[in-house]
Amino acid sequence: MEILKPAMAGTLESSDAQVTVEPGNGKIQLSLQSSVMNQYGRQIRETVLETLERLEVQSAKVTVVDKGALDCTLKARVECAVFRSCGQSAANIPWGGAVR
Repeated sequence: MEILKPAMAGTLESSDAQVTVEPGNGKIQLSLQSSVMNQYGRQIRETVLETLERLEVQSAKVTVVDKGALDCTLKARVECAVFRSCGQSAANIPWGGAVR
């Protein structure tokens, strides 16, 4: 998928994450802030990058502000932000089925 415009998903509430995607310059640029960076930073990074790979995103600037979100929440937030940035309509989105 191609990131066409900036988009955001999620909140800054506890146990959630706010994911912002923007058009990139040919690669994935990931900026990550987390309240649990020392314990789970590597896992969060892997989850975000794996989700982007499965969505076939090859160029994007991605910012994640994590407040202790579970992996399933991170995947959902990344998926939602990417679909919003691509201008997908609700009828064309395979919610819950695009990322395994």
